[in-house]
Amino acid sequence: MRTTIEMTDEQRAKLLHLAAKRGMKGFSGLVQEALEEYLRTREDRDSEVRAALAMRGSLKGKEAEQLAAACRRVREDWR
Repeated sequence: MRTTIEMTDEQRAKLLHLAAKRGMKGFSGLVQEALEEYLRTREDRDSEVRAALAMRGSLKGKEAEQLAAACRRVREDWR
């Protein structure tokens, strides 16, 4: 299927360059590849979020406190 997308001149130039390095005539294949990757990772992420939310409330007392403390430490040291 054909469609129109908006992109910057810089994005177009980079796509053309990458396509040429791969021996491709145009960059449609690259756009298809990028869309497939985006959709796959989006589905994976949505599935992971649902699984995490399903576990909400499964830790009690000390376990919950230890996990919360570990998360705080990771966030403090993130950069």
